[in-house]
Amino acid sequence: MGKPVKILIVEDEMLIAANISLQLTTLGYEVTGIIPRGEEAIVHIKENKPDILLMDINLKGKLNGIETVKEIQKSFSISVIYLTANADDDHFNRAKATNPAAFISKPFKKLDLQRAIELVTNQLKSTENAELNNLEQGKSDTFILSDCIFVRHHEKMVKVNINDILYIEAERNYCRIYSKEKEYLLVMTLKDISVKLPQKHFIRVHRSYVVNLSQINEVATSHIVIGRKAIPLSKSFKEELLKRLQTI
Repeated sequence: MGKPVKILIVEDEMLIAANISLQLTTLGYEVTGIIPRGEEAIVHIKENKPDILLMDINLKGKLNGIETVKEIQKSFSISVIYLTANADDDHFNRAKATNPAAFISKPFKKLDLQRAIELVTNQLKSTENAELNNLEQGKSDTFILSDCIFVRHHEKMVKVNINDILYIEAERNYCRIYSKEKEYLLVMTLKDISVKLPQKHFIRVHRSYVVNLSQINEVATSHIVIGRKAIPLSKSFKEELLKRLQTI
């Protein structure tokens, strides 16, 4: 990441927020704002998305810190570091459900905050480098034939039979293929791989899932079951799925 890491501070104790901002600026980070309310943070992020969100859990206003993060995560993927003066199990478990990068209890030392942000920054750099390296390999890492696909796995091209594929799950710009034996990570979007897969075998059932029709064990109101995995079924895809199942 060549540009300075951008950090948004959401903290309603302005003296604490100002001290944090000064510390981060001194360390070379770019503070995009100091905001006391969760509702204001959501608006700010839509206009100026940060790399890291420094979020106080006990915010005043309509939304506390955890509720604010949940709203933000509906539209954005941002690393979150929680700050809290209340580190009991209930707060921790509710915060943990939003998959934060770190959790710091107040009062904290400057070094605690500095190290937490450095760790998150390193994670961001590692993820960015991995994505660039994978994208440089190109989409030629995957070859799809009528009865099988070849995918790059541990520096080799591995054959995966179509009939052995259970389902495919989207992970941002990647897809993870779940077969009967192994898992394979592809540098392709779910949309791209959906177009290339043989249509008679596969169908999209959710924005994040494509499934092998022959592997479906159960169809429920809002999900399907393949093996022991319950996969969400969107209303928009359900009608087409039921039509296709009638032809099997």
